[in-house]
Amino acid sequence: MSIVALGLNHTTAPLELRERVSIDHAGTPSALRSLSGFPGVSEAAILSTCNRTDLYCGMDASQDAPTRWFDEFLGIDRRDLAGHLYVHREDAAVRHVMRVASGLDSMVLGEPQILGQFKQAYGLARREGSLGVVLDKLFQRSFSVAKRVRTDTDVGAGPVSVAYAAVTLAHRIFGDLDARTALLVGAGDTIELCARHLGSSRIGRMVVANRTLAHARRIATALGAYAISLDEIPLHLAEADIVISSTSSREPVISFEQTRAAVRRRRRRPMFMADLAVPHDIDRGAGSLPDVYLYNVDDLADVIEEGRQRRVAAAGVAEGIVDQQVAEFMAWMRGRRVASIIVQVRESAAAAREEVLVKARRRLQGGEPADEVIEYVARTLTNKLLHAPSAGIREAGADDRQDVVEAARMLFGVTGGDEAPARGPDPERSQ
Repeated sequence: MSIVALGLNHTTAPLELRERVSIDHAGTPSALRSLSGFPGVSEAAILSTCNRTDLYCGMDASQDAPTRWFDEFLGIDRRDLAGHLYVHREDAAVRHVMRVASGLDSMVLGEPQILGQFKQAYGLARREGSLGVVLDKLFQRSFSVAKRVRTDTDVGAGPVSVAYAAVTLAHRIFGDLDARTALLVGAGDTIELCARHLGSSRIGRMVVANRTLAHARRIATALGAYAISLDEIPLHLAEADIVISSTSSREPVISFEQTRAAVRRRRRRPMFMADLAVPHDIDRGAGSLPDVYLYNVDDLADVIEEGRQRRVAAAGVAEGIVDQQVAEFMAWMRGRRVASIIVQVRESAAAAREEVLVKARRRLQGGEPADEVIEYVARTLTNKLLHAPSAGIREAGADDRQDVVEAARMLFGVTGGDEAPARGPDPERSQ
């Protein structure tokens, strides 16, 4: 069996094409059944996210079966895929799968969300019965690689988004956040991501403010936070150790006067404020107030670049981990491919043993001395076991197949020249 990884991602295809080949969660089971039953495909898994659609296949025959499946199942003209589709085989396929699981092939280097999506793809393929021994082993090894990359390198450590950078700066000011309160202003993707990062940091309490209260409640409910309207901000601002704002307002939603009043009530307790909006949401004068640490998106750019460089530097170590695991997995694959040969050799030897034992028992029952029977068993069994390899080596020598001759030397642990011995039994003639 061979392994093929085929697909397209954010580096090879535009969004319009990625949307056309995307397979949603509801449609994945039928896609898996179709792919795993496609001629030449014996195992299959599908990973489809906003940035990629990948097919991972165990192949018994035709190597272009996944591409043909793309054409037929998704109704995509092959000409539309030209130049956008990548196809990796064998060790390159194994490396691709492990890099994807580890976040090394993501739009944001080292992002952790892909591993969760990868695990969902594995779970769905298992439920549909489309995984076999090889792909199951590959997924399990990829989980282990991703864990090592995450724990043994800094590839996911530095902030690479304004949301993550804001929360990172809050950590630098306060340390642990479990006793802190955060006020999040807005209800867009950035604020939602900030809320998730804060939740992962075990923030003590979160308040979400938005012009439309229902939108604030959507985020708040999911994360165990408290929702308020923008008009209620002055009532809660003094409670906030951390304020992060990102709205589309053309005017500041938190004024200098509101901030000054909150600072007075806080009695010298520091307040971290991150204004992620353009135009700004927090009056710039608030940064001049004592105990207020105000940052805007330009201030966070340096933090983001620092995090990006940290991840890039760590990626080299992570790639080394992947390379080592690819080599180990391919060694397992090669061993598995010869397993059937080993089974056949052992079965042949067992059959020869049983044949000799039957004849030996008859000789004993006929009264032949035990020593002679033992000698018969040893001589006959040795000759039977060595007959086929001896004939093969002789034929290889006649055909000048030095690769086979050298393999025989290695397998049987013998050395010396190619000349035949002056004396000695010929296993083919002494049975």
